[in-house]
Amino acid sequence: MQGHGLPWLVADAGGRLVGFSCATRWKTRSAYRHSVETTIYLAPGFEGAGIGKALYSALFPILREAGIHAVIGGAALPNPASEALHERLGFERVATFRQVGFKHGRWVDVAYWQLILQEPA
Repeated sequence: MQGHGLPWLVADAGGRLVGFSCATRWKTRSAYRHSVETTIYLAPGFEGAGIGKALYSALFPILREAGIHAVIGGAALPNPASEALHERLGFERVATFRQVGFKHGRWVDVAYWQLILQEPA
């Protein structure tokens, strides 16, 4: 667990770190304390092996137990693998911000997906 009691999970293959998933506070104000932003990273060559799905599948129960209501995931575009992963796991695409990231010498769009972990009582 990292700051604010939020988890970081890692995947290894033969002692080599091949991926991680984590949750961070989405916003610092108290009204947003039940929402997190999640990240998935996979080392080159390990995409498509089910590691991302396994990491998220392990992360979500921890977040539910911690009382997290909403999960927000983002990806720089284009990123067909990340888009497919989020949608396979039940996330709904809710936004695309134009030219808010700068990678590889160019401006990129960033899309966001949302998953509600706990429905209102």
